[in-house]
Amino acid sequence: MNETSTRNFVTVTIAGQLFGIPVLCVQDVLGPQSITRIPLAPPEVAGALNLRGRIVTAIDVRRRLNLPPRSDGGRGMSVVVEHRGEPYSLLIDSVGEVIEVDEAAYERAPATLDPLWRVISSGIYRLDGELLLSLDVDRLLDFGSTTMAA
Repeated sequence: MNETSTRNFVTVTIAGQLFGIPVLCVQDVLGPQSITRIPLAPPEVAGALNLRGRIVTAIDVRRRLNLPPRSDGGRGMSVVVEHRGEPYSLLIDSVGEVIEVDEAAYERAPATLDPLWRVISSGIYRLDGELLLSLDVDRLLDFGSTTMAA
């Protein structure tokens, strides 16, 4: 019996890089939303949005990863995930599709990867012609352990 282990990801693009968020972590995918700024919040907190009566903290993933703002001024999309019982909206450039990847394509994040990216990644998957960086949502949203250098 030949059993192949696979994982399912929602693919998202941030600054031209393909990322995968484990399907079981994703609660919702939203288009551009009205976001209210939160005074004195960390820079990567874009604000809060109202999602069906729930207040959701919006995280600017570009800022979290030390990337420049979008040059086209677009507002992007949101992927809603849960972290420690609280909903968060990850602001990303675009959402792709749900893909199934073979665990045989998995590799640990290379040592040459930016240290912050290595912290928030659970590894990479080699796809046809590109790499999928697997996002570890808990580490991405753990602001205490992945403080960014100024």
